Amino acid sequence: MAVKDFMTRKVIYISPDTTIAHAADMMREQGLHRLPVIENDKLVGLVTEGTIAEASPSKATSLSIYEMNYLLNKTKVKDVMIRDVITVSQFASLEDAVYLMFKHKVGILPVMDFGQLFGVITDRDVFKAFLRVSGYGEDGIRIRCLVKDEAGILSKVLQLISEKGYNVAHTVQIEAEPGFVTIEVQIDGQVDTDSLQVALEEAEIEVESILPTVAKKI
Repeated sequence: MAVKDFMTRKVIYISPDTTIAHAADMMREQGLHRLPVIENDKLVGLVTEGTIAEASPSKATSLSIYEMNYLLNKTKVKDVMIRDVITVSQFASLEDAVYLMFKHKVGILPVMDFGQLFGVITDRDVFKAFLRVSGYGEDGIRIRCLVKDEAGILSKVLQLISEKGYNVAHTVQIEAEPGFVTIEVQIDGQVDTDSLQVALEEAEIEVESILPTVAKKI
């Protein structure tokens, strides 16, 4: 999975000379928490709700409303923006992007290649990617099996399902207790769950659950 397959391509950005009052208004109107700062077609920084909050007068300040508004409209994004921005290539794996977010405790990575901004990958994009990969929101059946962690076990489960004439849409394998793994399989369409469960258990595959899934818009 590459970053380019999940990134947000339509990027809303601002210039360094934008006031923080206007930047805050843009974030509120667009439902965003961060904005890339672009100057002469180059990424020069990142402004976030946190940086704006730090630059805004405290509620305990003695300034009047007029003075606070004056300060917010006078302070520029370039005065408060993050200049050392962590970026990622569109050709990097999604896992690399998640690792960078986790390591640097950030919720957005501008996607840069050859000095050009191609998009951004955010924590919300990662959440959507997880839902897509796991098959969430699709009609069908989800089977959860606990099996021994041994070579060929995944292909064995998938072959049994395929022999029943069912289409496997997604699979996820998760480490379980020592020596075992949990395999989750998303199957398209209608399924004779009783017959499938019997076939799996006869092959010594422990079925933890078989549950219907309903289509949902992500």
